[in-house]
Amino acid sequence: MKTKEEIITQLKTENPTIKVGSDLIGYTELTTEEYEATILEWADFELEKANRETELANIKANKLTAYQKMGLTQEEIDALMPPEPELLTGSN
Repeated sequence: MKTKEEIITQLKTENPTIKVGSDLIGYTELTTEEYEATILEWADFELEKANRETELANIKANKLTAYQKMGLTQEEIDALMPPEPELLTGSN
């Protein structure tokens, strides 16, 4: 898992500037303070997302172990643990 600093560096590399607005009213570049706050908000979101994904993977692994200890067949385990649907996140 990436550190918050690594995520911030990646976000700043991918987004050297951030503009807000629309085609109708035009776009305005964020001030330095707004830019930094936005990058920190995005980094926090990415960390929370990674933590949730890790937690869900741990829960799934624990369920699998419990089912195996119960002596369930792979077919029974598959019925109880269907594949997770792909989430549309926009980036990975």
